[in-house]
Amino acid sequence: MEGGLPVTSAELTDALRGCAGGDRNALRRILNAEGGRMLGIAQRMLHRRDLAEEAVQDAMVRIWQKAHQFHAGDGSAHGWIFAILRNRCRNILRDSARLSTFAPEDLTAMQDARLGAATHAAAGLEEGLALHACLSRLDPAAARAIVLAHVGGFNHDEISDALSVPLGTCKSWIRRGLDTLRRCLS
Repeated sequence: MEGGLPVTSAELTDALRGCAGGDRNALRRILNAEGGRMLGIAQRMLHRRDLAEEAVQDAMVRIWQKAHQFHAGDGSAHGWIFAILRNRCRNILRDSARLSTFAPEDLTAMQDARLGAATHAAAGLEEGLALHACLSRLDPAAARAIVLAHVGGFNHDEISDALSVPLGTCKSWIRRGLDTLRRCLS
């Protein structure tokens, strides 16, 4: 589980259990295994390295504090860890004081860049990955909404605007699409 190499779900689950038990080395194992990917996702979402580093640090603190709340039967350790990171990034994006230094046109450009980065990341999935195969079975609009939410870090309102669909439609696509993905990947 060292050096950012891919780790198994079981290894991450064990590390989360270690965190819940107060093992600081378990938290270090998570950071060593997933820290690079966490920073990359945070940077794509926030477009600022300093905020991305802050988001990863805050996420690691929350992982440490909330590890006892993780239950393997409810989902994957990987998904749980990255949900914490995405939520932290979204909170930072909502904090208008942090973004007040940007001109409105810069914020629009950042939003457009996030859209492009999420689309590019989804296109970069290797053909052989199970996730790619499962995403390709979804309605293209639903698949795009899921990618924008979970890769790009967009909230439902932003996705609704980006795809020019009603908010309820967007939420339904994501909810039904995630249910289909769970079934497909299990």
